[in-house]
Amino acid sequence: MSLAPRVVLVHRTTEYEELVAHHGTHGQAAFFLSSRGRGIGEVAERHHRSKAALASVTAAVPLTWRQALVERRDLDRFLFAPEDVVVVVGQDGLVANVAKYLAGQPVVGIDTDPGRNPGVLVRHRAADAARLLPGALTAATGVDELTMVEAVADDTQRLVALNEIYLGSAGHQTARYRLGLDGDRGAVETQASSGVLVGTGTGATGWIRSVWQERQGGGGLRLPSPTEERLLWYVREAWPSPATGTSLVAGELTRSAALRLTAESERLIAFGDGMEGDALELTWGQTVRVGVCEQRLRLMG
Repeated sequence: MSLAPRVVLVHRTTEYEELVAHHGTHGQAAFFLSSRGRGIGEVAERHHRSKAALASVTAAVPLTWRQALVERRDLDRFLFAPEDVVVVVGQDGLVANVAKYLAGQPVVGIDTDPGRNPGVLVRHRAADAARLLPGALTAATGVDELTMVEAVADDTQRLVALNEIYLGSAGHQTARYRLGLDGDRGAVETQASSGVLVGTGTGATGWIRSVWQERQGGGGLRLPSPTEERLLWYVREAWPSPATGTSLVAGELTRSAALRLTAESERLIAFGDGMEGDALELTWGQTVRVGVCEQRLRLMG
């Protein structure tokens, strides 16, 4: 007998909850915000909207389905199952946070604060949940397969991200490494820089776009779409010296290509989607390969 579908509701602690937990009471949190020129009313209102959206989605889950509730900080300890339907209730960034832990499960993004969030990944309202959930199990259309990026080290460490992966110094100091492209023996360069950024089409609305714009329109590179199997990479602030070069500072990676970086610092890190606390670590001489990830994020349109 097969298991009933399970809805995994992913949410995050609100700013209001964090403030009250830190300061002890609503009044003390309000005093703290007022001392910095902010009012607690707007923070509390966003908290109530978030909780109302979560309650609405929970009520829309079919009675025969199972449920699980996961807070963002617990994602690395939660075991997702193949039959899960993942419902992210929050902001766009929360979809990126959960993407790395999935293996093809459908994702429904619910925007808790329409008009404030861009809504690129949280595309739906809480009122849509009752309609979307049954279709998430069988949807052959209306699902976008978003390209992801992965980094795999020579000691089998692996990191997956939806927006981008950053490789560089843990203290954001100068990173030293050898950079090259798979299959091109001539294209290897020793560099010293502020790090390397490899981004997807989904990330093209964020960090990778900022670097792209700084290069006056990407230096001739076109930003990929979220579903396109193509990545852009940029070296940030490469430093020329007698021992380091600046000729390999940007490019694109298709499904058959990868970027290879070999550490020449005592410690380098790679982290995805801004989550520095969940990083892959490299010591001197270790190599990491970064490219298009086999898995995709299946996001309901």
